[in-house]
Amino acid sequence: MQIPLIESTQHSAISAALDAAINNKTKPLGSLGMLEQLARQCGLIQQSTKPLLIKPAILVFAGDHGVVEENISAFPQSVTWQMVENFLAGGAAINVFAKQNGIRLQVVDAGVNHDFGHRDGLMNKKLGSGTGNFAKQPAMTMAQCEQAMQHGADLVAALNGNVVGFGEMGIGNTTAAAAIMHKLTAIPLADCVGAGTGLSMSGVLHKQHVIAAAAAHHHSVSSPLEVLATFGGFEIAMMVGSMLEAARLRKVVLIDGFICTSAILVAAKLQPAVLDYCVFTHCSDESGHKAMLAYLNATPLLNLGLRLGEGTGCALAYPLLQSSVNFLCDMATFESAQVSEKSE
Repeated sequence: MQIPLIESTQHSAISAALDAAINNKTKPLGSLGMLEQLARQCGLIQQSTKPLLIKPAILVFAGDHGVVEENISAFPQSVTWQMVENFLAGGAAINVFAKQNGIRLQVVDAGVNHDFGHRDGLMNKKLGSGTGNFAKQPAMTMAQCEQAMQHGADLVAALNGNVVGFGEMGIGNTTAAAAIMHKLTAIPLADCVGAGTGLSMSGVLHKQHVIAAAAAHHHSVSSPLEVLATFGGFEIAMMVGSMLEAARLRKVVLIDGFICTSAILVAAKLQPAVLDYCVFTHCSDESGHKAMLAYLNATPLLNLGLRLGEGTGCALAYPLLQSSVNFLCDMATFESAQVSEKSE
């Protein structure tokens, strides 16, 4: 996949017009807090003082990880395909929250170790039955990594809305995300590794040891794409390509938790302007997410102690995005409402 050129929104001629529109609403300056920043961001992305949210979608990418052979998860690998079945049956948290907020949900088989056959509601983009065990070999070839990114880009290009969120499912993917985080940020490994689906303290220490040994084994790997191919998952690579394409198309990009943030970390290393399009929906309870958000200078909208993945944070935060756009478009100004402004 050719890395797309992404235009920054930070030097927009419409910036002053957005500031004026936000500040002239019937409220004290800054009194809507982060909603004002969110409204401004949406306006810059769409180059409009009247931004609209059209046909929001969440893509949930599922993939398995060979590193589960190292006993780094509290759950067996079979949970990945079982949870995909749960998504297809409408029984997962993301199904509930997406339906509640009128968000289209698309489930993608990026590389699950299971044959689903042809299924309504499941997009088959399988690149294999899971990645290689990165403790012993690269998780995927560079060709597989680039193909995964292209699949992700194509999926986003086919969406006809202007808001896209990302979710994932894959036993072992917090291990992959922690390895990516450590390699690309140089944050100490102990600050990157957490309990994932519920490891004990000894399990967390073992997980940390596995990643440390793998990082030493692949010590020469350094570029973002090399790190992604060596330590990532098919679902993470597809999200990287999806996020880059979404920004290229000037869509609002909703980022979920720890694994999704590791994907946008890779994307930002490739094209820093991608961050202009990103709304970081929440701070996960997974150890390492707060540090990764700080590294990206990202301020999350919510802090609810979530650590589920699936794109749940995106679905829960979407009403705040709606509120930010609605106040910008529909709230009265001091002049239109004939309300006296603050005296100097």
